[in-house]
Amino acid sequence: MNLAVVSIGNSKGIRIPKSILKKYDIKDEVELILEKGYIILKPIATPRIGWEKAFQQMNESGEDDLLIGDSFEDENLEEWK
Repeated sequence: MNLAVVSIGNSKGIRIPKSILKKYDIKDEVELILEKGYIILKPIATPRIGWEKAFQQMNESGEDDLLIGDSFEDENLEEWK
C-alpha cells in the first residue's frame, strides 16, 4: 500500500486509512520503531485492560476464592522470624 506524505504544520505525516485503524485497533497513539532501513508503526498494546472490572465482578459474585490456600497445614511460620 502506498501512502502520500502530506504537510502537517512544519512537519510531514501520512494518513492511515480507517480500515487499517480499525483492523489493528489503533486509537490515539502508535509506537514508532526504526529498524534496519524500515519505519514500523506498531499499535500500543494495553495488556490486562479490563482486568480491574473483571476482578470486581468476580468479587461481587463470590467467584474470587483462592485456588491454593495461603499456607499449608504443616507449615511452621515461626522458623521464618
